Amino acid sequence: MNYIFNVPTKVLFGTGRLNGLHKEKMPGKKALLVISCGKSTRANGYLERTENELKAAGADYVIFDKIQPNPLKETVEEGAVFARENGCDFIVALGGGSVMDASKAIALNAANEGDLWDYVKSGSGKGKPFSNAPLPIIAITTTAGTGSEVDFGGVITKSDTHEKIGICFPQLTPVLAIVDPELMTTVPPKYTAFQGFDALFHSLEGYISIHRNLMSEMVQEAAISNIAKYLPRAVADGNDLEAREHVAFANTMSGYSMMTGSCTSEHSMEHAMSAYHQELPHGAGLIMISVEYFRYFINRNVCGERFVKMAKLLGMENASKPEDFITALKNLQKACGVDDLKMSDYGITEDEFDTLARNARETMGGLFTCDPAEMSHEDCVEIYRRSFR
Repeated sequence: MNYIFNVPTKVLFGTGRLNGLHKEKMPGKKALLVISCGKSTRANGYLERTENELKAAGADYVIFDKIQPNPLKETVEEGAVFARENGCDFIVALGGGSVMDASKAIALNAANEGDLWDYVKSGSGKGKPFSNAPLPIIAITTTAGTGSEVDFGGVITKSDTHEKIGICFPQLTPVLAIVDPELMTTVPPKYTAFQGFDALFHSLEGYISIHRNLMSEMVQEAAISNIAKYLPRAVADGNDLEAREHVAFANTMSGYSMMTGSCTSEHSMEHAMSAYHQELPHGAGLIMISVEYFRYFINRNVCGERFVKMAKLLGMENASKPEDFITALKNLQKACGVDDLKMSDYGITEDEFDTLARNARETMGGLFTCDPAEMSHEDCVEIYRRSFR
């Protein structure tokens, strides 16, 4: 029954909401406007529109355009130096989960000089407290995948040690989020699916986590049911604004899921995969291991009634046994065209599984403590093995 709900982000949700940014009070005078190293934000006009909104709000800005799909520690540190050199006192993150995650780490590092890993609490991080408040963040999400616009965590990769770790502090919660489905219509079908399943797994994992509660269940059920109904439509037609709106809503609900509950070890296991294989999209990695991951808990006879409820939320109204959840999950993956993903297509080999399982536990072992049943190192290896294609 117990929960804490502390999500101080003001959210502007709905089609066309970016057009109202200039009406909001800016949290500073000069922004570091963070975008990805790709071309879409510029090509689709989102960057120009955001620049015009900042100008109309009377805010100055500089652009930092180097964020990778799985953001790297050295890029974040470069962004922090750039922010300090240009006198930036707040950050505008314009992009998907990677841009928002990187912006949070930049906000921390820009206000607190030194190695970013000094402030990381797990893996090889030193876990030092920071002295200065991070720069305030405005998050403008152009994808529906992570809920990062309303949570206080950002996942960063330290490539030399293959550590992909969440940097989480309440002070990193964005002060303002704009969730405008209009900005998501240009996301290609494949990535729409990857991102939608990332949001879905936040809530599916949260629904079986030992930290579930009445509040987390409410937002998770909303996320699961909206993704199940509308993600296939968004994948099939990117200009289907009704579908985009509902998937965007589900995404933000999954952000609230992480703020009121927790993910489980599936996320740790995937972070290990993309820590070693930088080109692997996070959502794709989660899809690859999801069936065998959830089957593991079903086979251990835990959360049986929850798996039945999740199957129903996924659209299988006549679900009556936990195994129906696996069927419903497979059906949704097929409907979105992602049921044939292969680890081997991204360079993952079978001889890596022991390393990946060890990395998952060493870098983000805390999520294993959220699982509804204990999972050993050997169990992790077996899930990877059963998922391999």
